Amino acid sequence: MKSKSIENELQNASVDELIQAITSLENGEEAKKFLRDLLTKQEIIEFAKRWETAQLLDDNISYIEIEKKTGLSSTTIARISKWLKRGCGGYRLLIDRIHHHSHAPLKKNA
Repeated sequence: MKSKSIENELQNASVDELIQAITSLENGEEAKKFLRDLLTKQEIIEFAKRWETAQLLDDNISYIEIEKKTGLSSTTIARISKWLKRGCGGYRLLIDRIHHHSHAPLKKNA
């Protein structure tokens, strides 16, 4: 079962604490602040491109169009496609959740 292998690969206190921190974020603005402190600007952009690619693949957009739009290599796109279809289910979970909520914009702090 894949969830067991995830638990084994990520079983350490530091990962648990990171997951706890992420799940305690209350809105998009908090997430942006945390991610910007945690990651470089380029890492955030790279992750955003991967997330965009997963969504484009789910919309049956061709690799060529995704390459043009994101600048990611066909190898990276293929890897994301594999994870989308046979990964741990994270992409699918969030794509389904976001589409279900009609692409609601990120909430900002008042």
